[in-house]
Amino acid sequence: MEFCPKCKSIMIYQGNKAVCRKCGYEKVCEEDEDVVIVAKRNRDDVPVIEGEDIKTLPTTNVICPACGNREAYWWLRQLRAADESEVRFFRCTKCGKTWREYD
Repeated sequence: MEFCPKCKSIMIYQGNKAVCRKCGYEKVCEEDEDVVIVAKRNRDDVPVIEGEDIKTLPTTNVICPACGNREAYWWLRQLRAADESEVRFFRCTKCGKTWREYD
C-alpha cells in the first residue's frame, strides 16, 4: 500500500502508475518495485497469489475438492465490510486448485 505524498490519501494502482483518488497525484512505478494491484473486484473474483510466494504460505489439512489431496496452502482476505468476517482461501499443494471458505 502506498500513500500520496501530497494529501496522504491511499493511492491505487492503474497499470504502471500509482494514482491518488483524492487529489489526482500520479507516480510511475518502477519495474523492480513490489506492486500489489488494488482494483474493484467482482464478488466472484478470487484474489490470486502467484509465483514463488505461494510456497511461503502456511499449510493445513483440508481436502481439495478437485483432486482429493489432503494438504493446501491458506491465507485470509478481508473482502467485505470491515465489520464482517474474513474469507479464508485455500490452494491445493498438489493440483493448484484455489477455493474459498466463509465463516
